Amino acid sequence: MPKSPFAGVKTSAEQASLNRASISSTSVLPLEKILPRPEDTRPINQDHVEQLAESIAVLGLIQPIAVDVNGRLLAGGHRLAAIEFLKVNDTESYTKHFNKGVPARRYEFDAAENEAHALAIEATENEKRRDYTPSEVRELADRLESAGYHRSKGRAKRGQKSVGPTLAMIVGKSQRTIERYLATNDSGPSNLKPTNDGFRNQTEVAIRALKKLRKIETRNTKEKKLLKEVVGMIEKLENSLS
Repeated sequence: MPKSPFAGVKTSAEQASLNRASISSTSVLPLEKILPRPEDTRPINQDHVEQLAESIAVLGLIQPIAVDVNGRLLAGGHRLAAIEFLKVNDTESYTKHFNKGVPARRYEFDAAENEAHALAIEATENEKRRDYTPSEVRELADRLESAGYHRSKGRAKRGQKSVGPTLAMIVGKSQRTIERYLATNDSGPSNLKPTNDGFRNQTEVAIRALKKLRKIETRNTKEKKLLKEVVGMIEKLENSLS
């Protein structure tokens, strides 16, 4: 049977539905109104939940969870579990941050009717993080330190929570980048920080070229040494753009 020329072509109603599914709005929802997913694609790690709960108790919810039009969870399972943990174990912090509800980004579609789009949004939400500036990261660090988190160099004492790893988990940047942010101030840029878009574009082009060089196989001692230096240059350049 010949394939219809219209196979795979969306009707105007289907396209309109997909367009609505891409629209989101941020508001607050009562915790009891947020519905669980039928099957969570990411198993809940209880240690991670408790670490998140500790930071949320200090900072509040930095990144809203995502739900569909009916309040069914799309992304943010660990964040939601951490809030539920606070409700049971730290009533004071829960009331302080979530007395009016849980910050949630709502997408205008029904996840039960469009599972593929629900998975796509889950992936997008888990990858998407607000890009915090160094000064904003330092402000969060100050708040954590005031709450008893360890910030100075050196190993934290037994049972003491560290600022760096906690901030890396919250804002989605490497611990090395967090440490660099905390080591700088607003009086002047760090020695590797791009100052304009033109410099950033040139740097990105240089990174791509250096990565190509890194893939070249060689047995020459001098060339191996040069490639080792190239790898170091790539890391510095990539860190300057993070």
